[in-house]
Amino acid sequence: MKYFVKEDSIVREIWGKADTVLFIFAASAAEFALNKAVDWLYFTGKLPADPLGRLFSTVTYAQRIIFSTNNEACAAIDQITAIHKQVEHARGSQIPDWAYRDVLFMLIDYSIRAYELLECKLTLAEKEEVFHVFCKVGLRMGFEGLPTTYNAWKIMREIHLKQDLQFSNFTVDLFKQYRQHLGGVRFPLLKLVQALMAPSDVTDLLKLKQIRRLKPLLYLYKISSHIKLQVYLKNALLPVKYKIEIQNLDTYGGR
Repeated sequence: MKYFVKEDSIVREIWGKADTVLFIFAASAAEFALNKAVDWLYFTGKLPADPLGRLFSTVTYAQRIIFSTNNEACAAIDQITAIHKQVEHARGSQIPDWAYRDVLFMLIDYSIRAYELLECKLTLAEKEEVFHVFCKVGLRMGFEGLPTTYNAWKIMREIHLKQDLQFSNFTVDLFKQYRQHLGGVRFPLLKLVQALMAPSDVTDLLKLKQIRRLKPLLYLYKISSHIKLQVYLKNALLPVKYKIEIQNLDTYGGR
């Protein structure tokens, strides 16, 4: 049976653990809020209305692609493409090519950052594997102007970070929604993860750098797995109504 992502791929290890997935999307939530094309996320109103629900919806699609057969993964990717086309048709314009690339580049970057933050350093070959898997998704979706090598991606990623981010009213509103849906205790935890995960272009715009002094908390989180506390800590990061969704994040990793 042919899988979209090889069974021994580091990408499966990264996306098969709830911890790394949650960290990937915490960081993505920060960068999404700064992207100059964030107005597209507001067009349907679904993201600001339920940012956590949209997170788990996106995670479900990502894990379906990464852990499915080639045919099943391609069907999921085509479904995502169709959803975007519907939004473009409803708005009467196209999502910019650079905005599509931004999202793809984010997933590559934060997949690597999350694993290295929580587990260990990746080899160059493993980083290239992450790059190739997500570019494979982008090619299936018909993205234009994708880099062909990991080194070329690193250069383009830096350019995108410099050109495509800005602090706007959308940024303020989206973080307001994060606070509202997470609550006063969990929201600072989100910002802590973002400060630890995001590149300086993001943390500078959001003024998150000062939070990095709390990095020792990360060490406590990492060692908690050895004393069986991590499951409680993960549940503490998000509201109780998402308990099942959090448990499901580990489903693929247990296969």
